[in-house]
Amino acid sequence: MVEISTSILNVEKENASKIFYGLEVAKTDYFHIDVMDGKFVPKDTSELMLEYTNVVKQISNIPLDVHLMVENVKEYIDEYAGFKPNIITFHLEATKSKEEVKELIKYIKETGARVGISVKPNTKIEEVYEYLPYIHMCLIMTVEPGLGGQKLIPEMIDKVRTLKDYITKNNLDLDIEVDRRN
Repeated sequence: MVEISTSILNVEKENASKIFYGLEVAKTDYFHIDVMDGKFVPKDTSELMLEYTNVVKQISNIPLDVHLMVENVKEYIDEYAGFKPNIITFHLEATKSKEEVKELIKYIKETGARVGISVKPNTKIEEVYEYLPYIHMCLIMTVEPGLGGQKLIPEMIDKVRTLKDYITKNNLDLDIEVDRRN
């Protein structure tokens, strides 16, 4: 099944409510909240995304898909857990150890949200395999996160295919999400 998670990153403030309502009418499946801290990636969207998340939660019942492109993952999980997102995704590259990855998976589940792990283009997909039985979604970045205007890296299509084959072969139940920035 295909579902659409629409990023609200580039929505202009003066049109935000109108656009969020339009996306709901268009039947987007999720509002994709791109949280960047200016450290893990160059851009800082943390205040804007908090503001937009507040607006969305006031006017819509569309689930939230929170994508954390941040260094201090736990801090941002705490910040967004109160919004009751459907899923919180963090970057494998933002962690320092396998133990931390496992702790974050458990921590997110304890908030009531589903768990996603994202991988950057240069990260081998095999690095996420051991966590797949414990998460709900794997997000594959087809460009470097946080940098707008990039072209899709063609090799990422093979990465998606490799992940899909692994999931099927191992009879795992999780979604694949693909992210591309414009």
